[in-house]
Amino acid sequence: MSYEMTGTLIAKFDTVQRTESFKTREFVVEKSDEINGRTIVNYVKFQSVQDKTAIIDRVNVGDSIKVYFNIKGTKWEKEGKTNYITNLDAWRIEQLLPAGGKGKIDNDYLEPLDTFSSTAPDAVDDLPF
Repeated sequence: MSYEMTGTLIAKFDTVQRTESFKTREFVVEKSDEINGRTIVNYVKFQSVQDKTAIIDRVNVGDSIKVYFNIKGTKWEKEGKTNYITNLDAWRIEQLLPAGGKGKIDNDYLEPLDTFSSTAPDAVDDLPF
């Protein structure tokens, strides 16, 4: 099952090579919600893995973005202790562009920034079919 979230990119980190064949990259999105007249701010850390580690390259800290992600969980056991780890695995990011190039963010206009559906001239279609 896939999820999505809209917010502001507040941090992006370097790619980490975990093993010879596995790499990850993390980034943080700030999400604000208005509940009963109060603003609740959440900071959500996502990870991208393997070839998806580059999806964060084309957006900057401070940009409004929409993140598409999956929730993954792992059970980890060591020395008789069990731990459960939950990851939010991002697989696509879209930048929310202001209407007319500046001003207020228009949530109806989304410019895809991935290679899956981007109209950008430098996008590469890497689908095998």
